[in-house]
Amino acid sequence: MKLPLKLRERGASFIGGVHPPEGKALTEHKEIERYVPKAGGEFVFPLSQHIGAPCAPVVNKGDRVLAGQKIADSEAFVSAPIFASISGVVKEIGPRMTVAGSVDPCIVIENDGLYEQAPALFDLKNKPSVNDYIKIIRSAGIVGMGGACFPTHVKLSPPKDKVINWVILNGAECEPYLTCDNRLMIEEADAIVDGFAMVLKLFPKAHGIIAIESNKPEAIEIIGQKIAEKKIKNISVMPHKVKYPQGAEKMLIWSITGQEIPAGIGPLPPALPADVGCIILNTRTVWQIYSALTKGLPVTERIISVTGDAIANPRNLRVPLGISVRELINACGGFNYGGLEPVKILGGGPMMGISMRSLDVPVVKGTSGILALSKFTAHIEDESNCLRCGRCIDACPMRLDPELLDKAVRRRDYKLFEEHLGTNCIECGCCSFICPASRHLTQSLREGKAAVMAARRKAQAQQASQSSKQEAAKK
Repeated sequence: MKLPLKLRERGASFIGGVHPPEGKALTEHKEIERYVPKAGGEFVFPLSQHIGAPCAPVVNKGDRVLAGQKIADSEAFVSAPIFASISGVVKEIGPRMTVAGSVDPCIVIENDGLYEQAPALFDLKNKPSVNDYIKIIRSAGIVGMGGACFPTHVKLSPPKDKVINWVILNGAECEPYLTCDNRLMIEEADAIVDGFAMVLKLFPKAHGIIAIESNKPEAIEIIGQKIAEKKIKNISVMPHKVKYPQGAEKMLIWSITGQEIPAGIGPLPPALPADVGCIILNTRTVWQIYSALTKGLPVTERIISVTGDAIANPRNLRVPLGISVRELINACGGFNYGGLEPVKILGGGPMMGISMRSLDVPVVKGTSGILALSKFTAHIEDESNCLRCGRCIDACPMRLDPELLDKAVRRRDYKLFEEHLGTNCIECGCCSFICPASRHLTQSLREGKAAVMAARRKAQAQQASQSSKQEAAKK
């Protein structure tokens, strides 16, 4: 099946964006290595590793658990269970620091080094039917593993009135330095293609597009060959222009279909991909779906890039969830102190990654990389006055006015911020990267969004309280 005419004629790109240094040469040719920790270490599992309701423990302190055993879950629809990645004894259930720097409820398990496996999610002798797919995906704890961590079973269950025309596999991996998705497509191409074909069975009228940036020629070639070998007619590979943030949801939909997802206005939320007939899944998410549907395996591990010019031996590692970031950095030879001591360590990439307060935090479902940067790559000039050059406006993929929104936040004029659609900022970092005055635009817009959302929640709480009082008065 050939791509529709519109797809073949359109250039696979979007309006705006930037071209930061890629930094991928450090790990793009390094194969994924499985890292097996020694016995005795602590593994920490935060109870909220996804968008939606946090999980509650289903184990108690002192319990012995197996690798692949469910240790936390929630009855909420928008949630996903959490599984032990190692066998051992539950040492503690309490607050621990996470990659984001927050202190959250966690389950702590001491690794016994035996890695005894729990039974599969279903009887492997009986191949699951398409009708069982959503249930198995939910029971496996699969979330969007590109970083958003939205429960996948929810994404694959759009309202019945939404017609899905496109299912998009996001293999762009536009974030600098990170190469784990690229290596996964190269090394696990069969699983990626087969898993994507399984997803498409849920949407028989949809066409599958595997979007890969053109700086990953080996992945494009291998995936294309696998599709041809398997004679799959409803999946196509679509190379994309190398530009950040090519892998962002809204940008990818625009690049592929030419459709724009309506933005949110005021208290009205923005539209979702399903509203324009699209569903987007990350490469690792599709691999995890394949593992769940064919092997009955839940989410217990993660492939991450441990990289940066301050890492002695950058590597792509397959690691058990809950492992400490410090241990993985040590596994890569520690920091390269030959004049390149790290000044910034991020969970994720340099554009949207989170600056880490401590290395003693666990890897979770959404951890795509650990990035250690030296003073040469992480240097940021002091802020100076805005030059009114307009580069931030040209770069913004959401077509906002970052300079105006920044001024509104600095004046605490959140009404102006909201009127100019500041809450639609996706915090991609393009404006800060391109600004010749080194204005902290992304940080400012993030603060503005938080203030507006807090004000909305306060107003909703006040309205609910007034309604309750009125109802009580009537009685």
